[in-house]
Amino acid sequence: MKQEKAVILLSGGLDSATVLAQARADGFEAHALSFQYGQRHDAELRASERVAAALGAASHRLVRLDIGSLGGSALTDASLRVPEEAGEGIPVTYVPARNTVFLSVAMGWAEIMDARAIYIGVNAVDYSGYPDCRPAFIERFQALARVATRQGLEGRAPEIRTPLIDLPKAEIIRRGLALGVDYGLTVSCYQADQEGRACGRCDACRFRRQGFEQAGVEDPTVYQA
Repeated sequence: MKQEKAVILLSGGLDSATVLAQARADGFEAHALSFQYGQRHDAELRASERVAAALGAASHRLVRLDIGSLGGSALTDASLRVPEEAGEGIPVTYVPARNTVFLSVAMGWAEIMDARAIYIGVNAVDYSGYPDCRPAFIERFQALARVATRQGLEGRAPEIRTPLIDLPKAEIIRRGLALGVDYGLTVSCYQADQEGRACGRCDACRFRRQGFEQAGVEDPTVYQA
């Protein structure tokens, strides 16, 4: 029987590596999709290449979409400081409309390949308060897929799968380890250096470190001196 295809949004971080492993475990031929969108560093993109190869992605595409040139986020604008302490509200590391754009491209590729699913590693538990990581956003994008594509009009819209959306970081790590993910290959830090070493201070680093501590497993992250 021919294997069904799925598009996996792969940033190179912990969560996206886990969803790639999950898609493979679910029996899909996994096609990874990464974006160079004007982010501060490309260490995560190099990580995405390692992860895609290690976890057996059938293909890996890099799409260049410079939404970062619009500014408005500390992840794309060097004039804005990446916070190193917890704050209130939506943080300055939020990239406006990022997941909307990414899912739109993924939806297009899914239609081209006649893929049955799109996997994205959004999380509504241990996250920074981003509006495009919530179940309400995913539900509405799924509705869009049903009316905005040929697949949708034919009753075959790809399913937007979010296997991590209600899991704490520690549980994500446990699941990934059970699926064979090597988290030493991943980069999560918002301000990693060119070697991919983490700052240890930003939101992404804090959530990642706490996750490994709570999971009771060794943190393979390499931190800057």
